[in-house]
Amino acid sequence: MRYYLIVGEASGDLHASNLMRALKKGDQEADFRFFGGDLMSAQGGTRVKHYKELAYMGFIPVLLHLRTIFANMKRCKEDIVSYAPDVVILVDYPGFNLSIAKFVKTETKIPVYYYISPKIWAWKEYRIKNIKRYVDELFSILPFEVEFFRGHQYPIHYVGNPTVDAVETFRMNHPEDFTAFANENNLSQQPIIALLAGSRKQEIKDNLPDMLKAASKFPDYQLVLAGAPGISPEYYEKYIQDAKVKIIFSQTYRLLQQSSAALVTSGTATLETALFRVPQVVCYHTPIGKVIAFLKKRILKVKFVSLVNLIAGKEVVRELVADTMTLRNIETELEAILYNKVKRRQMLDDYDCMIQILGPAGASEKAAKEMADLLRIEIK
Repeated sequence: MRYYLIVGEASGDLHASNLMRALKKGDQEADFRFFGGDLMSAQGGTRVKHYKELAYMGFIPVLLHLRTIFANMKRCKEDIVSYAPDVVILVDYPGFNLSIAKFVKTETKIPVYYYISPKIWAWKEYRIKNIKRYVDELFSILPFEVEFFRGHQYPIHYVGNPTVDAVETFRMNHPEDFTAFANENNLSQQPIIALLAGSRKQEIKDNLPDMLKAASKFPDYQLVLAGAPGISPEYYEKYIQDAKVKIIFSQTYRLLQQSSAALVTSGTATLETALFRVPQVVCYHTPIGKVIAFLKKRILKVKFVSLVNLIAGKEVVRELVADTMTLRNIETELEAILYNKVKRRQMLDDYDCMIQILGPAGASEKAAKEMADLLRIEIK
């Protein structure tokens, strides 16, 4: 079969590459063409555009690059028609992908599958209309999405979460050897507080200074910062200044594996931290915090911002967001997860319950099998 995949960021490249690997296992004739990244290229096929040529975040960057965005969209539509795949598989990236879905559904007879649903349950719920109109099958990696979409009379496939696969694979291949990790990275033998301050420059600028100030109040621990891909050490130095912290790059999973606690900017990192069973505090600074907090209550459709709490359906980890993201609150919460044995035990127990909700590893394989089964039915 011929598969056309579209992703718009690094996480999509990772998940799509794993899906491609799984599709190849069940389809010896699999042929891929895609808008994607290096990990997808490693699985074979033809890359039309790198996702880095598509990814513009924020209102102003999007506005400044509208001509490029429209040109990429036009190229993508033309390329799909020319390639004539058996299926178009969209991965997250809703702004671009929902437009492509509309085109494919209205202008061709190619089925449209969506892997990793747009997070319309948080906001922009109106997008459900376009999903119902233009997406034939939706494959979710978050269990609570099933109920949300069923509430809109749109059945979806929950296939498990690929982050579970990634963490499980890592742990199987990397024994927990604190001494080796410390020696390789010139660390002391003190227990570690991990700092995961986000993957974008603005997130790092907003969150890292207070994370460092708060974590530095605990001299029994050493601070280790997970360097984000594409961010230079020089950029971090502007915010580190005199703080005693070690930066390590390309070892986030190893860092989490060896950490006693973590300060984490909301995102997939909160889920990864929980899967490594590291007690954490979620820290997400926003400018004009009180205004954002006011709007959050009225615009967001969900009670929580971290995946851990969303999946668990309750507050497992403390979320310090907008007006609650203060230095005092970070210190208080960090002290609790470091020294309060009851709180640590409760958080770890809640992690275990959340992991049960997520289900076992094998998300990519399950998604690939369900897609293949559906395509055989549709082709008949």
